This record gives sequence, structure tokens and C-alpha cells, in this order.
Amino acid sequence: MTDADEWTLLEEVTEYETGWYDGGYDLLEQPDGTEKRYYWAELPSAVVVVARVDGELVDTLESGDDSGGGNDTNGAAGGRTEGDHLLFVEQYRPPIRETHLELPAGIVEDGESYTAAAARELEEETGFRPSSTALLQEYAVATGVLRHDRGVVYAEGLELGRRELDSNEFLEVTTVPISEALERAREGPANDSTLSALLLATEDGLL
Repeated sequence: MTDADEWTLLEEVTEYETGWYDGGYDLLEQPDGTEKRYYWAELPSAVVVVARVDGELVDTLESGDDSGGGNDTNGAAGGRTEGDHLLFVEQYRPPIRETHLELPAGIVEDGESYTAAAARELEEETGFRPSSTALLQEYAVATGVLRHDRGVVYAEGLELGRRELDSNEFLEVTTVPISEALERAREGPANDSTLSALLLATEDGLL
């Protein structure tokens, strides 16, 4: 195992800035004395939300009673609800040209904590406002190429709020029974943020 002090940064170059992320490379002297470029993309931190919604609230949505705050979701799972569910969103991902079933997620804005970002993103994407949030884990993503951190937040005590989608968000909101959530998330196409968040929440005894 090599230590950080065995690597020497010779040059850091930002080759492009997109407004969404920056890309470039570090020129490093490696522990054996050779030099190599290591390319990277730098993105803002993101948050993924494991949001628990009780069955009675799901039933209220299905009955069409949205008197709790102007909720504008596109519907929840059909049929009589038994037990608590998790909120999911289904959306098309243009970079990989696939439609994914995912947990709500988004970028952490400047000055925000992970929990504050989770509450904001959850309401904006799904129309639900949590009364309680807890950070389960912060971790680095794809460390071989990205400078990008992710937080997983557990949210509960959901109430109806107001949905406000961004101009590039075209998604449908649904709910999945907690007992089926991991199985559904593993169905193809699967994605890393949803799977890792569900596994962490399960390991912490929350699901």
C-alpha cells in the first residue's frame, strides 16, 4: 500500500467546464518515479433519499384527495395499500438512453447540508415533504475517475407538499412496498445510487 506522500502533483489542468461538471487531469509523479496523467471529472455533491411513506397516505393519494398541500405527483402504485412503502421516481436518462426506476435524488446546493438538500429535492421531485431526515452515509463515487461525493438520507413522516420540477426533469412518481423495494431495484436496468442506498438503509435496520 502506498501513502499519499509518495505521489507528487506536478500539474493540475482543467480542460473544459460545462456548467454541470468540470473535466481535466492531474500530472503526477508516481512512487516509482514515472509520470502519468490521471483524468478526472468534478461534480457537485449529490444526495439520494430513502423516503418512507405510510400506507394510509398512499391510499389518500390514490383516492384523489390532495387537500394536504397541492401535491402534483403522477400517481402511486395501484391497488389497496398494505404496510409502508418507499417513494421512487421513474425517468429516462439521456446519457445512457435508458429509463430507470430510482430513488429520488439531486444535487446539493452551495451551503446546504445533505439533509436539507434531501428534504428540498424530495418535495420538488415527488410533492412530499419529510418531517424527519437522517444522514446514513457519505461516500466518494467512482474514485477512479470522479471527484464526486454522495450522501444517503433516510426520510420519514412524509406530508403532502408542492411539486416543482426543473426544466430537465420528466419523471413519474410511484411507490413500492418496502418488502419489494430491493428486488424491484435489482431488476434491469439497475443503478448504483438506488441499490447502495437501499442496502445501507437495510443494514441500518430502517427497512
